[in-house]
This record gives sequence, structure tokens and C-alpha cells, in this order.
Amino acid sequence: FKPGTGQPGRINPAEVRVPAYLPDLPEVRLEIACYLNQVEAMDAAFGEAIRLLEQRGELDNTIVVHGSDNGWQMPRGLGNVYDSGCHVPLAIRWPGRVRPGRVIEDFVSVTDYAPTFLEMAGLVPWPEMSARSFLDILVEDRRDPRRDHVFVERERHANVRRGDLSYPIRGVRTKDFLYLRNLRPQRHPAGDPIVYHSVGDYGDIDEAAIKMLMMERQNEPSMQKFFALSFKKRPAEELYDLRRDPDQIDNVAARPEYAAAKQELGAKIDGWMKATRDPRLDPNYDGFDKFPYYGGGLAPVLRRWDEQN
Repeated sequence: FKPGTGQPGRINPAEVRVPAYLPDLPEVRLEIACYLNQVEAMDAAFGEAIRLLEQRGELDNTIVVHGSDNGWQMPRGLGNVYDSGCHVPLAIRWPGRVRPGRVIEDFVSVTDYAPTFLEMAGLVPWPEMSARSFLDILVEDRRDPRRDHVFVERERHANVRRGDLSYPIRGVRTKDFLYLRNLRPQRHPAGDPIVYHSVGDYGDIDEAAIKMLMMERQNEPSMQKFFALSFKKRPAEELYDLRRDPDQIDNVAARPEYAAAKQELGAKIDGWMKATRDPRLDPNYDGFDKFPYYGGGLAPVLRRWDEQN
């Protein structure tokens, strides 16, 4: 998606859904419509790939997986571990093995792809893999009661904090809750307010037109709530009740009535971090901040390519 470009196509900006963490303004609706139009263009290109397989007689001899690596490139999306940042598409076509049209509600992670693909090929996943194959729920048409949650985490996304600092998060998502631990809440989750190295001011948010609008109008009373949700510092704990707050904007972590749920979810994170030998078990560990960046020359190359094309 190239922010600020494109046309809404057949998508009417007046009919798009504006999530609760973004201001409902005409400019916002227009960019969402342009984004969705480009999603439709991507879907059309994917359809061409399917037709090519069909023309070559290989479609029924091919496992087709259609997914994504991150959420959308809007504030509070890409680079975050809210649903808007990491709930991504996954569609699988496997003739004769996966029943068409079926919707599976079990939680899977992108890390589960590797053992799943190995099993699809008739191989045994390596014992070192901590992820689990979901081949069983694909082909056996059943639910897996163990897949009632998924863990989410974040370290460095882009080089956007002075000192190359990350914004570490550990969290767990269930059907009803999202619980997050911001391990360095004194840092800026969206990157330093003034550009350090990459992207721009608040560089962990891509340069979408919506981002620029929110930054320009951040001091307006009607914009302050939305600006805080995407740009401001966050508390050490966040808990969202998805049954009444699907867009995850009302943090209930400090409310007594949610203490039991928070304790249960926190125990899941503790167990997962221990099982995976997470270095962040040591509250003073910041080793991830010390790994060198290797992508620093990419942005100038992309700019030159844009200029030449």
C-alpha cells in the first residue's frame, strides 16, 4: 500500500467502517477506501495466479495458501500487537483434503506454518520447533481445544528510537480477551516523536495520510483521544474485553472485576516465556537493543527506484 495514493474505486468512502481508534473524518474514510481498493487489486492478482495454475493443469495438484505478514499500515495497525496489527488473513485450498468453504475459529500463528508445511509434504517437523502443525484441524474437520489462545510479542520493528531501542511487548489473545505487558513503558511505542533514523517522526507508524492528519491536528480537543491511542506512551499492562470492546480501546487492566482474568492470562504468558526460554524473563535484559541493524540502506534504494519509475 502506498499511502496517500490510489482511488477508492467501487468502494464508497461513506460506507466503509472506521475503527474506534481512528477519527471518523472524510479524509480518513477516503484513505480507508483507497486501501481497500488496493486490497481488491491484490485479490484480483491472486486470482490471476490461480487461473494460471488452472490453465497449466496444476491447480488440483497444488496446495494454495493465501496469507499476510502484518496488519494494515494505519496508526495502531502494523507494528502493534493489537488485532489491527497481527490478526491477518489465512485461506488454504487443498483439493480432496480440505473441505471448501469451511471457517476454522481455532487460533494459529504464522510460526505454525513451518511444521504444517512439513507435515503436508509427508515429513516430520523438527523437534526444535516450538510451533505446532495445524494439519490435523485442516483435514480432520474438527476443533482443537488446545488452540484457545495465541501468544503475541514484539521487539524492534524499525530503527526509530534513539539508541536503537526496541519496544518489547509480550501478550496473549483469547476469544474474549487481549492481555499485553509493555516491558519498557517509559519508551514511545510509536517511535521517537522526532525522527531518529528511519521513516519519520513516530517512525513505527508508516507515513499514511491518516497519520499525518492526526499529527497535524493532535492538539485539537476532538483529536486528542485518537492521537493518544496510537502515539502516546502506554501503561505497563493493557487488558481488553473483546466481548464489548472489539477495537481494543478501553483498557480495563486496573479494574477489580477483571483481576481474575488478568491473573489467568498473566500465568499463561509466564508459562510461555519459561517454555521458550525468553531472555525477557530477566527484567533487566535489553540484549535485543544491541543487535545491529542491517536494513539501513534500503529506504534510499527504494526512493531511487521510485524516482526512476
